[in-house]
Amino acid sequence: MRSPVSSPEMIGREADLEALRAELRRSASEPRAVAVGGEAGIGKTRLVAEFRGEVGDALVLTGKCVDIGTENAPYAPFAAIIRELASEIGIEALLEAAGPARAVLSVVLPELASAEGMPQRAGTERLYELVTVLFENVALQRRLVLVIEDIHWADRSTIELLRFLVGMLERPGILIVVTYRSDEIVRGHPLRPVLPELERSRRLTRWELSRLTRDQVAAQVRAIASQSRERRTGETSKGALAGDAQSIEEAPLDDALIDDLFERSEGVPFFVEELAGANPEGMPAASGALPETLRELLLARYERLDDSTQSLLRLLAVGGSCVRHDLLDLVYPASPAELDAGVRAAVDGGVLVIDDTCYDFRHALVRTAVLGEVLPGERVRYHTAYADALETFAASGRLVAHEISQHRMEAHDAERAFPATLDAMREARRAYAFARAARMAERALELWERVADPESVAGMSHTALMQDGSAAWRDAGDTERALNLIDAALAECDPADTEQHAGLLVDKARYLASLSRTGSTPLLEDALAELGDDACSDTASAVLSDLAGRLMLEARFDEAVSVATKALSQAETAGSLSRRSVAHNIRGVSLVGLGRVEDGLVDLERAGELAATRDGAMLRYRVNSSDVMHLIGRYADAVEIGNAGVERARQLGVQRTSGVMLASNTVEPLAALGRWDEAFSLLEPALALNPAPGFRVHLQRTKLWLLTWKGDLRTADELWRAWEPMMSVQGEIEVQSRLGSARVEAELALALGDVERAWRAVSVLLRDHRTMSGYDLPLLADAARTLALLRSRAGTGILDHIDLGSAEAGLREVLATARDWPTAPVWVPLFEAELAADGADAAAWQAAVDATGLPAAPQHLEPYARFRLAQALLASTGNALGTAQHRAAAQREEAHRQLGLSRDAASQLGSGLLLGWLDEFAQRAGLDSAPDHATVADTPALRLTERERQVLDLIAQGLSNKQIGERLYISTKTASVHVSAILRKLGATSRTEAVYLAGREPATA
Repeated sequence: MRSPVSSPEMIGREADLEALRAELRRSASEPRAVAVGGEAGIGKTRLVAEFRGEVGDALVLTGKCVDIGTENAPYAPFAAIIRELASEIGIEALLEAAGPARAVLSVVLPELASAEGMPQRAGTERLYELVTVLFENVALQRRLVLVIEDIHWADRSTIELLRFLVGMLERPGILIVVTYRSDEIVRGHPLRPVLPELERSRRLTRWELSRLTRDQVAAQVRAIASQSRERRTGETSKGALAGDAQSIEEAPLDDALIDDLFERSEGVPFFVEELAGANPEGMPAASGALPETLRELLLARYERLDDSTQSLLRLLAVGGSCVRHDLLDLVYPASPAELDAGVRAAVDGGVLVIDDTCYDFRHALVRTAVLGEVLPGERVRYHTAYADALETFAASGRLVAHEISQHRMEAHDAERAFPATLDAMREARRAYAFARAARMAERALELWERVADPESVAGMSHTALMQDGSAAWRDAGDTERALNLIDAALAECDPADTEQHAGLLVDKARYLASLSRTGSTPLLEDALAELGDDACSDTASAVLSDLAGRLMLEARFDEAVSVATKALSQAETAGSLSRRSVAHNIRGVSLVGLGRVEDGLVDLERAGELAATRDGAMLRYRVNSSDVMHLIGRYADAVEIGNAGVERARQLGVQRTSGVMLASNTVEPLAALGRWDEAFSLLEPALALNPAPGFRVHLQRTKLWLLTWKGDLRTADELWRAWEPMMSVQGEIEVQSRLGSARVEAELALALGDVERAWRAVSVLLRDHRTMSGYDLPLLADAARTLALLRSRAGTGILDHIDLGSAEAGLREVLATARDWPTAPVWVPLFEAELAADGADAAAWQAAVDATGLPAAPQHLEPYARFRLAQALLASTGNALGTAQHRAAAQREEAHRQLGLSRDAASQLGSGLLLGWLDEFAQRAGLDSAPDHATVADTPALRLTERERQVLDLIAQGLSNKQIGERLYISTKTASVHVSAILRKLGATSRTEAVYLAGREPATA
C-alpha cells in the first residue's frame, strides 16, 4: 500500500529497472541472482515493486525479513515464498514438485509436519537440496522470480539457504532478487562474506542504488506536488495519477525550495517524500516550517494523529515489524472497532501500511522513531502483553518460543524468560536453525544466575547447557566459537564425572580437527585413559572410533588397527551395524597402509556389507574405499565406487551436497585415467560448497596439480600462495595432506624451473617421515628428478650445502619400504631413470616407458617418460664416427619417433606443460616434435612399447597368454597385463580387433 505522499512516478531508477529486466531475460537460459543494496530510504522496495509489475507471466513470490529484535525467525522469507507458492499451485502440486524429500518441507512450513503420510524430517543439507529441487521443478512449468526483501535482517539459516540456492541452482527459468541495507552489513554480519563470494561465482550481480541528483529530486517533488493538487481538486483520472509530464512541469515550485529540499534530503527519496509531505496540505513546505531534526521529520505524521492512534502505534512499534492482526487483536486493550479505527487512521495518515495479515510501518526508520516515544513503563507492559498473547499461540502448537523469549527479556522478566529461552533453543534445533539455537543457549546461560533453581527448570546442568550450545555453534559452522564454549565447559566440569569430562574432551578433539589444528589425538587418548580400558558406553565407543580415525590420518597404522579392533568389539557388543561398519572401515584402511593390502580390502568389503542399510556409514565407506582403490592403482574401481555413491546420494535427494562431496573424491583417479575435463567438472561445484578444511585442501591440491600439468602455471602459483597457509596447517595433522601438498608444490616448482623450492618440498620425505606408500611413491619420483637437477648444477651455489649422496641414500630408504606397494612397478622404474646418469640413461628411460603401459600407471606418465627417453637418446649420440654414426642416426630417429608419440599422448590429455617442453626441446635439438608419422611407421601400434609390440606380434600369430609368456619368458599374468594394455591403447574390444587396428596380418588356418 503506497503512502498518499509517494511519488506517482519512480524517479532516477530507469537504469536500475533496465538492469533487472536484463537479468530476467538472462534467467531464461541460466539461473540468475541479483542483490540490490543501498541505504535506508533509497528506494529498494519501490524499485522491486515496479519490477514486479512488468514481469509478464512469470510467477513472482515474495518473502520479507523483518526486524523483531536480536534474533529473527529461521527461513522466514522462504517460508513466506513457499506458502505463497502453495497458494498458487496447491499443496498436492507443491509436494509433487518437492519430490522424494518433501518431508523436509515441514522445516519451513511447520503446518505440514502433521500431514498424513509425511515421514520424519532429515538434516539441514537435505532441506537445502529440497528447496532447490522444488524451485527447479516448478520452474519447468513457469518462470519464477523469487524476491527476498531486507535480507540484512535475515538469520544465518536463511542466509546459508540463499547461498546454497544461488550456488547450486542448475536449471534455467529462475531469478532471485534480494534487497539489503548496505549500511547494515557491518564487520561480523553473516551476509558480509557471502555476497562477494556469490558475486565472484558469476551467478550473482550486485549493485547499490545511488542518491538522487538535484534534477531528480526536483522531478520527484513536482510529481508529488502535482498528485497533491489533483487529490485536492478531486481529479483522479488514470492519466493524472500516472504523472502527466506537462502538469508536473507546470508545478509552481521555485528553485530555492528545490535547493532546500535537496540539501535537507541529501537525495534520499524517502526523505524527499517526508519533507515534501510535511505540510498537511500535501505541498512542499517552506524551509522555515520544516522539522529541525530527522527524528522530528520522521515523527511529523505520527504527531498529527490523535492520542489513541499514537498509543496504538507505540504498541505496534514494540511488537516489531509486520505485527500479525490476530496477535495485535489480543494485546490491544480496546475494542476491535477501536482497533480498526486506529489502524485506518494510521494508514490514511501515511504511517502504517497493510501487508496481507500484518501491519507494518511505512518505513523502518519511522518505527525506530516511534519506538523512541515509548515510555519505560509502557515498554514493560507492552512486551509482557505480547509474551502473554504469544503463549496462547504456543499452546496451540505454533512455533513462537523465540518471540516469547525476546519479549520476556525486554520486559526484564528473567524467571519467565529462562524457560521460554530454553524452549526457543530446542525449537530452533528442531528447525535446523543452529545459529539461533546457539544464541538461545548463550542467552539461557546469561540468565542462569538470575533464576531460582535453574538446573531443575532446565533439566540439565550448567556444564551440559554449555556443551549443547557449543554443539549448536559447531552445527552452525562457527567452530571457533564452539571451541571457546567447550573450553569454558571443561574448565567448569568436575573431572570426577568421567563420562561428562571425557565427552567434552571428545567434542574439543572434533572441533580442533574441524579447524585443522593439532591436539585432537592427545585429547582422545586422555579421554580413553579417563574412561578406562574396560569402559563400555556410548562415550567410550565414540572415543575409540574417533581415536582410530585420527591415528589412521597420522599414519600411525599399527595403533589405528589396535584401537579400531577395540571399537569393533564394543560395536558388536552394542549390536550397532553403523559402528561396526565404521570400525571395519578404519581398520581396513589402516591395514592397507601397513602394506597388508588383501587383509585391508577384506575389512573394507565387510564395512560395505554392514553399511548396506545405513546411509551415513555407507557414504563413509565409499569415501575411504574409493581413496584406497586410487592409492593402489585401481583407478577405474575408484571412479565406479564414487559414482555409485553419487547415485545413492541422488536417490536420497542430496546429490548437490553429500553427492557432490563424494563425487569429488573421484577427481584424483579421474586425473590418473586422463579424464581431466571430468575431474575439473567435479572440482568446481565441490569447492563452491566451501567444505571443511581437510576436504577443501584435498580438492585444492588436485586443482593445482591439474592446472600445473595443463600449463596454466601463473594461475596455479597464485592459487598455491593463497592456499598454502591452510595446506601447511592441514599437513600438521594429516600425513596424507603433508605428502600430497609436497608433491603438488614440487611439480609446480619444477615446472617453473625453481629447483630450490622443489627440493624444500620433496625433502619432507627425509624429515620425521611416516610411511604412506601410496603417497610416497609419486613424491619419490619428484625427489629423484630434483636430486638429479641439483647434481647437474653442483658448484653453482644452488643448495651446495646438501650432501647429495646422503640425500639419495635417505630417499632409497623410503623407497625400500614401498617396493611391495601395488603401484611400485610403475614408480620405481621412473625413480631409477631420473637418477641413472643424472637422467640421461636411455635404457633406464625405456624401462620407465615400458612401466607406463601397466594399468596402475597414471596417464600423464607415458608422454613424460617418452619425452625423457628422447632426451636421453639424443644426449648419448655425441660426436660419433663410422659404425657409431649409424647407431647415432638410429638413436636420433628413435628420439624423433618418441617425441611424436609423446606429443600425441600429451595432446590427447590436454597437457600444455608437456607440449611446451616438447616444443622447446625439439627446437633446441633441431627436431620436429610432431613428425610426419607416415615416414616413421604409419600404424596405431606406434604408441605401444617395444614389449607390447612383441606381444602384439604373438597375438597376431594366434598365441594364448600362456604361450606368449612361454615365448617371451614372462609369466602368464604379466602377459595378460600387456594384452590388456594393448587393447586399451588401441581402443579395441577383442584380440582380433587389436590385430586389425594395428595393421598386423592375423594368423590363418
